Amino acid sequence: MKTKTFLLAALVGLSALGVLHASDDAATNVSVSFDQPENYSDIGDGFNSTAKGKAANLEGIKQYVQKQAKKYLPADQKLEITFTNIDLAGEFEPWDATMDDIRIVKDIYPPRIDLQFRVMDASGKVVREGERKLRDLSFMMNLRLNNNDPLRYEKTLIDDWMRKDVRPTES
Repeated sequence: MKTKTFLLAALVGLSALGVLHASDDAATNVSVSFDQPENYSDIGDGFNSTAKGKAANLEGIKQYVQKQAKKYLPADQKLEITFTNIDLAGEFEPWDATMDDIRIVKDIYPPRIDLQFRVMDASGKVVREGERKLRDLSFMMNLRLNNNDPLRYEKTLIDDWMRKDVRPTES
């Protein structure tokens, strides 16, 4: 019980600063932050979500963005991304008390991610920037290689967005 209280206090403390900021290491050219994650639509691990579960999902998304950005972002550019809302695919259906920790994934519960981003060149000049509301209403129709990843639908949204907005445009 003390661990849950400590983790919740840590998450609240970080979010009180306004932004929970995550960085892989000093050498990375990708900055990921989560703006007021306590207000996100659905980032939890159950109907009565735990702070540990929310933090694990945020960390999974952060690490994935940092890993994938290396595929799309030239070495001399920097990406700053701020997630403003996340709604994971599926929902917890509380009317079935025996399954309150099982995420039910149906077409009517698509993944949704809202974000702001900036791509800057080596001199700090903004090359691309914007605000995006990522949605995939046909997420159940897409082929996925890793069906055991609990964030697979959100990672597909992130990949699609990076291919469109992070990859350099052909000149």
